[in-house]
Amino acid sequence: MKRVTGIGGIFFKARDPKALAEWYRVHLGVPVEAWGGAAFRWASPDNPSGTGTTAWNPFAADTGYFEPSQAPFMVNYRVADLHALLAALRSEGCNVVDKVDESEFGKFGWVIDPGGNKAELWEPPAGQ
Repeated sequence: MKRVTGIGGIFFKARDPKALAEWYRVHLGVPVEAWGGAAFRWASPDNPSGTGTTAWNPFAADTGYFEPSQAPFMVNYRVADLHALLAALRSEGCNVVDKVDESEFGKFGWVIDPGGNKAELWEPPAGQ
């Protein structure tokens, strides 16, 4: 079974996410969109049509989205089969968050690593 197939996104806390995103847009050319982050599109041998995306997004410093982790960041990993991977992680004794979100954006699950960092696992929608 394939596990992680790539990085789906990098998320981090900021005192002023809008101002920080603007700094990255102006000084580093990050293509910040109206929703406050950026979507980098790419192709790969598994995705020759170039519909893959890696998100970059600053979050408010007081966001609860990274909880229970105290880390100021969270990495989103692309996975091939979220439900199978979550089952495997549980059977291996990993700290899997007991929640899965499914929407038009794909399937999302979470695991807490031994360092206390929350990792987001994302199975993109078909074709992405």
